[in-house]
Amino acid sequence: MAVRYRLKSKLPENKKTINHEQPVIGTNPAVKFASLPIEYNPEKEIRDNNSSSSSESERDTEDHHSSSESESDTEDHHSSAESESDTKNHHSSSSEPENEITNINSSSLIMSSTSKRSDWRKDQSSIGLLLFLYILQGVPLGMAASIPLIIQTHGTSWSQQATFSFAFWPFSLKLLWAPIVDALYFKRYGRRKSWLIPVQYLIGFVMILLSYHINDLLYSTETSVISQSHIYYLTAVFFGLSFLAATQDICVDGWALSMLSRENVGWASTCNSVGQTAGYFLGNAVFLAFESKDFSNLYVRRPLHMEFQPTGLITLPGFLTFWGIAFLISTTLVALLKHEIDESYDPNDPHFNLGETYRVLLKALRLPSVRSMALILLTARVGFAATDSMTGLELVERGVTRESLALLAIPITPLQIVLPFIISKYTTGPQPLNIYIKSYPFRVMVGIIMAVFVYITPSFQNSDKTFPWYYYTLAIIIYAIHQIFLYNMFVSQMAFFALVSDPKIGGTYMTLLNTLSNLGRDWASTTILYLAHYLTNKKCSIGSTRCVTEIEEKTCQKLGGTCDVSVDPYYIEVFMCTAIAIIWFLWKYRALLHLQYLPMSAWQVRINRRRILVSECDDEESTMINA
Repeated sequence: MAVRYRLKSKLPENKKTINHEQPVIGTNPAVKFASLPIEYNPEKEIRDNNSSSSSESERDTEDHHSSSESESDTEDHHSSAESESDTKNHHSSSSEPENEITNINSSSLIMSSTSKRSDWRKDQSSIGLLLFLYILQGVPLGMAASIPLIIQTHGTSWSQQATFSFAFWPFSLKLLWAPIVDALYFKRYGRRKSWLIPVQYLIGFVMILLSYHINDLLYSTETSVISQSHIYYLTAVFFGLSFLAATQDICVDGWALSMLSRENVGWASTCNSVGQTAGYFLGNAVFLAFESKDFSNLYVRRPLHMEFQPTGLITLPGFLTFWGIAFLISTTLVALLKHEIDESYDPNDPHFNLGETYRVLLKALRLPSVRSMALILLTARVGFAATDSMTGLELVERGVTRESLALLAIPITPLQIVLPFIISKYTTGPQPLNIYIKSYPFRVMVGIIMAVFVYITPSFQNSDKTFPWYYYTLAIIIYAIHQIFLYNMFVSQMAFFALVSDPKIGGTYMTLLNTLSNLGRDWASTTILYLAHYLTNKKCSIGSTRCVTEIEEKTCQKLGGTCDVSVDPYYIEVFMCTAIAIIWFLWKYRALLHLQYLPMSAWQVRINRRRILVSECDDEESTMINA
C-alpha cells in the first residue's frame, strides 16, 4: 500500500508581489518589468535540504520525508515558491527532473516549466482571457504613474509629490490581505470570481466617477491651501485604484492556475508579464503622448493634413470614461460567460488555513537570517532614492515634456527583455548575490552621472524650447546603462530569494521577502520626496525676500515677482544618498557575503502541524495522523 505525504502552504497563487524598481526617467511609480528567468537545479536543492528520496523510489515507498522537495509520482517543482502554494502542475512518472526555467517577475507568477508536448491551442480562449484581464489591470497602474508628471507641470511642491507617492504602496503591502482573498469566498459562485467580479466593477465605477472630477483635481494644484486637499483626494482615489488592482492581481493569478490545463499552466506567467506591460504602456506612455497637443499636432494631425487643435487627441476624462466602461462590459461578460472550475481543496491535500498563514509569516520573521536580510532589504535602496524618485520630475522642471519622457522607455524595452536572460546565467550558482554586490557601486556612480545630466539639460534646449535628437540619444544611453546595473541587482536578489525560500511554505516565504524589498523602495522614495520640500530654498525675484510659506509666495506674486529656487534639493539629496550608499555598502558588504554561506536550515521555518497520510488503495481508506 503506497502512502503519500503532502504538505501544502496556504498563500497560493496570490502572491506575486510586484517587485520592480522605479523608473528613473519618465515615471515615479513601480513599473512592471519583463519576466526574469532564473534557472533552477532540482538535484542541488534536494541535496541542500537533505531530501531522502528520488522520484523513482517515491512511487511505492510508505515512508516519505515530509519535505516538499520530494513527492510520489511527481517531479519536484521549487518555483521560488510563489506558484507552489496552490498549483499541482507536477509532471508525473518522471524519473529524472528536467532543467527548469523559472520566470520571476516582481509582479509575475513564478511558474514551473510546461510539458514539451503542450498544445496552447486547446487553451487559447483562456490564454486570451487572461491576457485581457492583465491588460485591464495594467491600465489604472499606468494612469497613476502619469499623475506625478502631470501635476509637476502645474507647480506642485515636493511635499505634494511625496503625499501622492503613497498611491503606489498597495502592491507592496499585498501580502497583508492576500491570504484573506484566497481563504474567503462563495463556493457556489467560484473561488476567484467571488472577488474578481465585484473588484472589477468597483474599478470601472471609480474610473467613470473620477472622470467627472479629475480636471478640477489636477489643474487646481497651484500652491494654495485648496491644492493640498486636492492632492489628498487624488492620493486617496489612486490609492484605492491601486488597492483594487492589487486585489484583482491576486484573483487573476490564482484563477490562471486552474483555468489553464496542467501542461499549459506556464502560459500564466507569459500572460501576466505581457498583459501588465501592455496595460501599463497604454495607461502611461500612450495616454501621455496622445493627450499632448504638441505630440498630436506634430505627429498625427500634420501627416494627416488635419487642422491643429489646442488639445490632444484624447483627454484624461475621456480616457477614464472609456476604460471605466471597458471594465464594466468585460466584467459582465466574464461573469455570464466564463464558468470557473471547481477549485475546492482536496481533503487528501492539507493546507494552511488563514490563521496558520499569518503565524508562519511571524515565525519566518523571527529567524535571525531573515531578520538580517530584512534589514538589508529595508535600507539598501536609500542610496538610490533621490535618483529613482526625483530625476524624471527634475527633467520636467527643466523643460523636457512629460510625453517625451514617457516615450523614452520604448527603445529601452528590448534591453529590459534581453537582460534577465543574460544575467540569469551568472546568478544560478550557490552565490547569486555576488552580482548584486559587484553592481551596487556602479549603480551609485550612475546616479551621479544622471545628476550631472540633469544639471546640463538646460544647455541643450533650443530657442523654441525643444531639445535636439542627440540630447535624447544621450538620455537613452545613460538610462540603458542604469538599467543594466538595476537589473543586475534585481535578478541577483530574486535568484537569492528563490534559493533560500523554504519550499514547505514557498509562496508565503517568497512573498514575504518581496514585500520587504518593495517596502524598502517605497518608504525611501516617500521620505526623500518629503525631505526635498524642506531643503528647497526659494527667494522672491523682487526684494530678495524668502518664499518659505504660502503667504510669502502670495506676497511675492502680488508684488509682481516670482519665487525662484536658489538651492535645488535634488543635488543635495543625490549627494546625501551617495554618501549613505557608500557607508551602507561598507557596513553590509560582509553581511551580504555571510548570508550566502548560511546552511539551508538557517532559512527553514519549523512548523508543528499534523501531517496527513492518505492511502491510495481503492478498497480501503486509512488516515494516519502524526503529531
